[in-house]
Amino acid sequence: MKLGVNVPNFGPGTDPGMLRDWACTVEGLGFDLLMLSDHVAVTPDVAEQYPAPFYEPFTTLSWLAGVTERIRLGTTVVIVPYRHPLLLARMAANLGDLSGGRLVLGVGVGWARQEFAALGVPFGERGRITDEHLRVVRAAWANTADYRAGSIPLWIGGNSDAGIRRAVRLGDAWHPLRATLPWLREARERLAATARDQGRPVPALAPRIALRLTADPLTGHDRLAGEGTLDQVAADLAELRRLGAETVVLDPFNGDPEETRRPRESWRVLATVAESLIRSE
Repeated sequence: MKLGVNVPNFGPGTDPGMLRDWACTVEGLGFDLLMLSDHVAVTPDVAEQYPAPFYEPFTTLSWLAGVTERIRLGTTVVIVPYRHPLLLARMAANLGDLSGGRLVLGVGVGWARQEFAALGVPFGERGRITDEHLRVVRAAWANTADYRAGSIPLWIGGNSDAGIRRAVRLGDAWHPLRATLPWLREARERLAATARDQGRPVPALAPRIALRLTADPLTGHDRLAGEGTLDQVAADLAELRRLGAETVVLDPFNGDPEETRRPRESWRVLATVAESLIRSE
């Protein structure tokens, strides 16, 4: 099982130098994958959680491809309705080529109503638009030489039943975000049942989980996977391996944009995890 890191590409502490330091740190610690999130218009509903500056993921990952050598580069997640599908297919294919085949394309339907309005995209149709666009992306990659993307994995985000169905129909992996382990166990069964019902292979499991280390164990029923003592985090990852997860993305951002001014705190946590769980294998 591979481990990745969700890197904050937003917030008051984020600038090109900090993004470069994040990438070099994560790669140097031995993680397999670096992922960035996506917003196009930092409308008030976006800014409340992810304030400017917000670095566009394709542009930023293209730059980071030049300052890294080994680590895979991905999106968690690109909001599919925000871009024309042929533009999305072209950017992904080009970034895959430019990075030496290191791209993982994680996609989702989006949630920010004001951002959808700013971009002139109907919020209520985002699921349908996402499905249509992903079919176009797949077709462009398969049938148009100028768009051919090699073997870019397509991870489908979304914790809803619609997201599970979309992952089975259109994805290589299902990419649920920040959930509890009991929920993930039950949802993994729903994923398998949906695949059986549709007569399709079960997509790979590639969750993004929290990463928050505590001195004392957390015992609440609402404890997110990846929260608690190092032993709890290790047990969560072992359980995800048993559930069939091929990659798990760790998310050290805990919701306060001021955290982006203090990246070394996150780096220390990631170093602890790397020392315990990566280098020991």
